[in-house]
Amino acid sequence: MKHNKFTSTWGFILTTVGSAVGMANVWGFPYKLTANGGGAFLLAYLFFIVVFAFFGLSAEYAVGRYSGTGTLGSYEKAWSHVKLSKFGKVIGILPLLGSMCIAIGYAVIISYVLKSLFQSLTGSLMTVEPEAWFQSFSGANFSVVPFHLIVIVITLLTCVKGASSIEKANKLMMPLFFVLFVILAARVAFLPNALEGYQFMFKPDWKMLADPKVLVGAMGQAFFSLSITGSGMIVCGAYLHKDEDIVAGAKQTALFDTIAALVAALVMIPALFSYSANPEGGPGLLFVTLPKILQNMWGGRVFAIALYLAVLFGGISSLQNMFEVVCESILHNFKQLNRKTVLVFIGMMAFIPGIFMEPIGGVEGAILGGWGPWMDLVSIYIIPMGATLGAFTWFWIMDKNALLDEINTGSKIKYTKTWYYLGKYIYVPMAAILCFVALYYKIAF
Repeated sequence: MKHNKFTSTWGFILTTVGSAVGMANVWGFPYKLTANGGGAFLLAYLFFIVVFAFFGLSAEYAVGRYSGTGTLGSYEKAWSHVKLSKFGKVIGILPLLGSMCIAIGYAVIISYVLKSLFQSLTGSLMTVEPEAWFQSFSGANFSVVPFHLIVIVITLLTCVKGASSIEKANKLMMPLFFVLFVILAARVAFLPNALEGYQFMFKPDWKMLADPKVLVGAMGQAFFSLSITGSGMIVCGAYLHKDEDIVAGAKQTALFDTIAALVAALVMIPALFSYSANPEGGPGLLFVTLPKILQNMWGGRVFAIALYLAVLFGGISSLQNMFEVVCESILHNFKQLNRKTVLVFIGMMAFIPGIFMEPIGGVEGAILGGWGPWMDLVSIYIIPMGATLGAFTWFWIMDKNALLDEINTGSKIKYTKTWYYLGKYIYVPMAAILCFVALYYKIAF
């Protein structure tokens, strides 16, 4: 793994931010913020971001650097402490499977984003009836195959040289993502009634904090937004030099990811208030509500291009992490294989099932049941369970001293057993509660 490391702290931060920033920020956060009381949800979300970054994200980075490899190898080494390395390797399959399953559905929705960008460039998006337009391709089989293929090929190309090419891609995509969204937020600020949107976002209704759904929703959003899935962020740690400060890196990742979520909300929510549009979650926000707003906005075509380009960057940066973590685990276990061959295999694994689930409307449209039900299946069952297994493994199974030593290697601050026990008795129960709630109430995160 010596040849496959990040070249700088900034490259590491941009890559991890790229992995974290995605649809959870662009449409998940603004929708959940709107649906759960605005400012109250935001406060709860920020609290969980701090807790999860300090313990969960730091632990995943540390475990990856400690083992020098990704998901399967990290679980195997962690469980070797209790002489159950083979069992640990089997356990690691679930969170790794979660990364691959998310990638399959994620690639489909990014192909919708690419189609929207293309139609923004041609100007045709400005004249369509959004609901009918979205239904025309989201409810028909094989409707976006060319865009789907382009998304997967571009993402695979960013993974060809591992950490090196991924880092270079994110050094381009992530700054542009932030710049474009800041420009959009500045434009939205001049819309009528935008102030009402800001007030809703930042003025908390304290009574909402007594609602368990608000707290659980904020907890789930924080988990998903930081990509703490028991898999994806481990490989980022594996590509990290020993002189890097892990906890500081986790804090910076969380900071920029939170800024991305807030900037996205500063675009979406004031625009919704300005045009009295009903907030929708998921694709409805990005492909129905926003096109309506853009069509009525001065300079709408230019801002549509900026919006969908920024979302495309965020989507590809997340997808490349999903591909990379699977690629690394395969290469770790089958060292005779070539990286390019493995990447082609992963691309086919994502593309072929994906083309049979392109319609988003469910079994009436898609052969495999639709993108929506597929992603619900993954985010209700696989992801929370994978995150919980990871948290349990790092703080209850892995050697305590090994984890603390890795956390302190390169750190400017000495982290003691207090950090470890807070993670063990506060962070892990939070992960377990999230898993239970998601399974019991079938809430998709």
